[in-house]
Amino acid sequence: MPSPLKVLTRSVVLGVAALAVAGCSSFGFPTLTAQRKSDKECLMRAMYFESNRSSADGMLAVGTVVMNRVDDPRYPNTVCGVVGQPNQFASGVMSRKMTDSGVLLADQMSGRVLRGERHPGVRGAQHFHTAGLRFPYNNMHYVLEAGGNEFYVKR
Repeated sequence: MPSPLKVLTRSVVLGVAALAVAGCSSFGFPTLTAQRKSDKECLMRAMYFESNRSSADGMLAVGTVVMNRVDDPRYPNTVCGVVGQPNQFASGVMSRKMTDSGVLLADQMSGRVLRGERHPGVRGAQHFHTAGLRFPYNNMHYVLEAGGNEFYVKR
């Protein structure tokens, strides 16, 4: 008969696995989709789907926002955890196919970001939205427009 500690440990492990398979990121666990991808692929996906695919500047800015979030304790501490958070990035960012020549640029730019390069105009911004949209909030301090997006710091 297994010890009570072994049974409890097995139950906890199985429970965590079930939450991950169910995609329960609200409990702080990344979804199974995010767990299967490397940080580079997750970053590539965010850059590819969130920026003008022909803009290295826009991709670098999106990558900088992802890394700013990784460095902030209010967000998951991995690239895939940040990119895989529900309702934060483009719908299907972790699962849609990347099909055009923008993949090559996203691959190149994600490598540069993972090696430490950051967009100087983004600074500490952790948010962005499509350029040209305006919201009635006075806590959005805009710092940059790049790759079809406007980047801002919440104050």
